[in-house]
Amino acid sequence: MAKLKTTFFCQNCGSQYSKWQGQCTSCKEWNTISEEVLQKPEKSDWKTPSSTSTKRVSRPLLINEIDVSQEARMQTEDAEFNRVLGGGIVPGSLTLLGGEPGIGKSTLLLQIALKLPYKTLYISGEESQKQIKMRAERINPSSNNCYILTETKTQNIFKQIEELEPDIVVVDSIQTLHSDYIESSSGSISQIKECTTELIKFAKETATPVILIGHITKDGNIAGPKILEHMVDTVLQFEGDRNHVFRILRANKNRFGSTNELGIYEMQGSGLREVSNPSEILITQKDEELSGNAIAATLEGMRPLLIEVQALVSTAVYGTPQRSATGFNAKRLNMLLAVLEKRAGFRLGAKDVFLNITGGITVDDPAMDLAVVAAILSSNEDEALPKDYCFAAEVGLSGEIRPVQRVEQRIVEAEKLGFSTIFVSKYNKISLKNTKIKIQLISKIEDLVDFIV
Repeated sequence: MAKLKTTFFCQNCGSQYSKWQGQCTSCKEWNTISEEVLQKPEKSDWKTPSSTSTKRVSRPLLINEIDVSQEARMQTEDAEFNRVLGGGIVPGSLTLLGGEPGIGKSTLLLQIALKLPYKTLYISGEESQKQIKMRAERINPSSNNCYILTETKTQNIFKQIEELEPDIVVVDSIQTLHSDYIESSSGSISQIKECTTELIKFAKETATPVILIGHITKDGNIAGPKILEHMVDTVLQFEGDRNHVFRILRANKNRFGSTNELGIYEMQGSGLREVSNPSEILITQKDEELSGNAIAATLEGMRPLLIEVQALVSTAVYGTPQRSATGFNAKRLNMLLAVLEKRAGFRLGAKDVFLNITGGITVDDPAMDLAVVAAILSSNEDEALPKDYCFAAEVGLSGEIRPVQRVEQRIVEAEKLGFSTIFVSKYNKISLKNTKIKIQLISKIEDLVDFIV
């Protein structure tokens, strides 16, 4: 029996102390320091003692000698999920999915598990098997590969895993698990670290991918220690407003792919539906032309999106003009208003300006600038822009129209959706030929004003 060693960690920021104290000197929080085990008694790993065998000690290899031919990604039936992960699930990886309560985390992973062509074990510490069955019948009533286990003790979970030998393991949620080797309640900082460590060891030794659901705090961060996000391979964020039908899946961390990809879902009575062409749902279908609306050709990862920008400019009633932006950086909006006033001569200092990105999504692509300026000018002059105009360029402080990356991909997407004219920077290098869409090249903000006003 090894000697038991303990130390003290702050549950808020993770700072380590040799003894207990009331206040953390790093984050200044009170009563957040708790005792944790550093070196535990000798115990069996995720395998049972009867199945343990002599294990070879790993040795260093030249990177050219490492064979990855058998590490093909596991494809799910969900194209949006595959895209955000970077092409599918990597064997032996640990993925953490976080999001607001009721946003659809469990629904998303359950419907993925039900459609997987691999043997899947869905472990739930929050619902009973009957409750999961009721939800499964609403999503996908027939599945021959998905097994349901309601358990919170990791030792019992690994015993069932060894008997079943699943290809993929889903855990809902990591905050409900507990290990007998840590004397603290489920969801505590020490239990989360211990349970995650055991799952990582299991995933890496058996090349079985594990997908975890994680709770989040009121600040939007994943509950538990920050080290949890460092330990896993991929951190996914499921976003959206419960009052809207659309949900967005983003990758905040991905060791096996890009973090710029975006997956869009629509919440329906039968579960989450993949949205393969999000431009159609992000652009309002209207018969009459309205002032203050402009279409931006933006990119999310490798995917081009056409998003509607709405602006409202009105005379300030209460003296101090208001500047409000939903889904767009408010500081960047103030910068664009200053450029309009300085370079184009529009007096907006005494007017309220409200900006909204439709669909409830947040966009930080610099190519949005030109569409934002066009929408503000349209609302200020109360002149509607043609419905078949779209914009893709960045606006500089001196009023110049700056080029953006992958502009040809944006032009092709705009042409596919039936737009007749796209405004881009004169300094973009465009080699497209035989395009039906008109490419309007402009170099400064005054050129845009001439077209709109």
